[in-house]
Amino acid sequence: MPLIQESYDHLPYVDTDLDPGSIAAANALLNAEMRSAGIDTSDIHPALAPAAKYTPTFSDFIEREHARLNDDPTSKLSGIDLKRYQDLDAPENTNPTSDEDRPELLERWNKALQQAYTSSEYVQARLTQLGLLEKFGKNAWLVGNAQLEDILRGIEAELADVRKQQEATEMLRRSQQDQNYGEIKTLEVEWRKAVGNVLETEAAAEGLKQLILEKRRAGAV
Repeated sequence: MPLIQESYDHLPYVDTDLDPGSIAAANALLNAEMRSAGIDTSDIHPALAPAAKYTPTFSDFIEREHARLNDDPTSKLSGIDLKRYQDLDAPENTNPTSDEDRPELLERWNKALQQAYTSSEYVQARLTQLGLLEKFGKNAWLVGNAQLEDILRGIEAELADVRKQQEATEMLRRSQQDQNYGEIKTLEVEWRKAVGNVLETEAAAEGLKQLILEKRRAGAV
């Protein structure tokens, strides 16, 4: 028995709903028939395309972060060292003021100066961004909200149009089924009557058969 039927006819406005017992009995019969035919309902139907196997790939940084979280789920991201912007204490001074006899101290001063330049550029850029935000942030926020509202109105209009189409389709479907309701009921009555006539004919034939057998037995005696 195929799992995909060729006919999708359904008359929800004409057909009566089945009770849960009838549905369970029908499902039980279908399952029994499929088992007898060797059909495994857990397998994917041949008409369905097999799902493509997906293997995610991550960058080296993400892989390292995954390994860090696997080792210690409570650990925090430490990709940016904030101490380089905080520890800006000047190294000790030389006496006298020449650094030629202490090159390691000169290196410390150069490193501290580089850190100070980095912090200065960061603070300057931060001040610039805050100034731009204070000057243009409000208008940019309002413009962004207006654009989002336009998008929302477009989506709502599209949704309303789809709902209208759905309602029109349902109304057309209901009217077509209501128009054919009388014919369907008449055909159903005729079908039941024909089935009843067949059963009556089979019962009469069986009774006639038994009568003939009795007559033959009586003649043989």
